Amino acid sequence: MSREQAAAAMERQARACADMDAALYANLLSRAADDVRAGGPCATVITGYEDADADALVSLRLLGGVHALVLSGRAPELARFYPSAGGAYGAADAPACWAAFRAVVEADHDTLRGWLRRPPQTNEVGRANLLLAGLLHAVHEVGGLPVRLVELGASAGLNLRVDRFRVEASGFARGPADSPVRLPDAWRGGPPHWLREAAAAYPELTVVERLGCDVTPLDPGTPDGALALRAYLWPEHTARAARLAGALELARRVPARVVAVGAAEFLAGLAPRPGALTVVWHSVMRQYVPAAEWVRVAAELARLAAEGGTGAPVAHLFFEPHPVGGPRFQLRARVGAGPERLLAEAHPHGLPAWTA
Repeated sequence: MSREQAAAAMERQARACADMDAALYANLLSRAADDVRAGGPCATVITGYEDADADALVSLRLLGGVHALVLSGRAPELARFYPSAGGAYGAADAPACWAAFRAVVEADHDTLRGWLRRPPQTNEVGRANLLLAGLLHAVHEVGGLPVRLVELGASAGLNLRVDRFRVEASGFARGPADSPVRLPDAWRGGPPHWLREAAAAYPELTVVERLGCDVTPLDPGTPDGALALRAYLWPEHTARAARLAGALELARRVPARVVAVGAAEFLAGLAPRPGALTVVWHSVMRQYVPAAEWVRVAAELARLAAEGGTGAPVAHLFFEPHPVGGPRFQLRARVGAGPERLLAEAHPHGLPAWTA
């Protein structure tokens, strides 16, 4: 039964990959599911993880480990099918690609077991599109105070440099023209009026602090950290890889601090700062936080909002899955003790977004 549960989880993830233009991963996971049922190398490598909760995303951990081997030059036969490594993949390549993948899983069992112990961390740069929109909304609401950017589940903290990214949409551009991170076609049908107004009112933002937390943070300045970030991107999504490369470059220029601690404990040590807007942000991370801890997170967010007041306001922005599921993700915001507002919806990777 455990193998069947793991195989079914792989098949669900395969369908999700197919829906998000990742045919290579959809093929590999469909075949890996069959391999698990048959007791093959994929079954062996995930031993002990068969009953893992769906939110653990064991399938993506396995794929990330294999991708790291490809990017490191340790799987040349498989690399020829991975666009991220200069290869190419088409439907006719499915059998050969699977054979090469299965051989890597069998040969590099110990390496891949190590990857199963680490949660997927894409630190998706496209989601900064929503962070910037919510940030401008909050800054406009409080009259243009300097900003403290605070991110929960920050991974490598790449999106803490959001003010240095270039966001572009029909009739709209925001951020340095020479930024190495470009987010084109950011808004379907153009950005909403409230974003245009906020961007016009505050063409420049003053960010006085960039701080995040993560249970297992990655250091984007190290080879291992950069490899992990690249490995968890899907190999066919070359535009995402280009954004990540630019964000890694910015990370070398613009300091940010990410501490190794859970969200509730981190917020318990946080206080509003007089004369600054504290923006607490998270994106597609709530699913990884145990329910009991999230109760504490909510209590700390309420405390911060109450303590902040007009002289040291606190905003809570979050980009998380739609409450009823499906492909839509939502940007919501609460500034101070005001009501929570739905600002926008977007593709799970943040591009494009549209008015809710």
